[in-house]
Amino acid sequence: MKSLKKVIAVLSLIVMITGFASAQTGAKFGYIDSNEILAMMPETDSLQNELKAYADYLDEQMSTMAMEYQTKVTDYQENYNTMSDLIRQTKEKEITDLQARIQAFQQSADQDLGAKQAELFNPLIDKVKVAITEVARENGYNYIFDVGTGALVFYETGDNIIPLVKTKLGIQ
Repeated sequence: MKSLKKVIAVLSLIVMITGFASAQTGAKFGYIDSNEILAMMPETDSLQNELKAYADYLDEQMSTMAMEYQTKVTDYQENYNTMSDLIRQTKEKEITDLQARIQAFQQSADQDLGAKQAELFNPLIDKVKVAITEVARENGYNYIFDVGTGALVFYETGDNIIPLVKTKLGIQ
């Protein structure tokens, strides 16, 4: 009976030590600010310039439509008293239609600009995701939180892996 108690005591001690050791070697956490790493990448500047050029083109088109609208409104106001009812109604319809086209263009341009941004930046974002995954695996991280997207409220005890990802991406 004494030897059974000794075996149970020894086994209990081993289980406690193993459990304590496991608790000490828990998950490894790290964090990164993806916005910061994207800003450091050399490709970002050219992509931002391309996106800005596209936005400028859309703004130019919008300005042209706005100038046309303003010209029609001014012409209508200046000639209102000399217009027949039929001409007045026709001009009012032209102005209303143009206003609707401008609003539709604005909505479409906003969506188009968002799609262009995704088209340009998604490959770069995917490249960063791959680098983060590789760095996490190579360095034994269990979790990496992206503080740039607001996915984590508290990250003080984690490791910032920006230097490792920069190295992986070849950024100085």
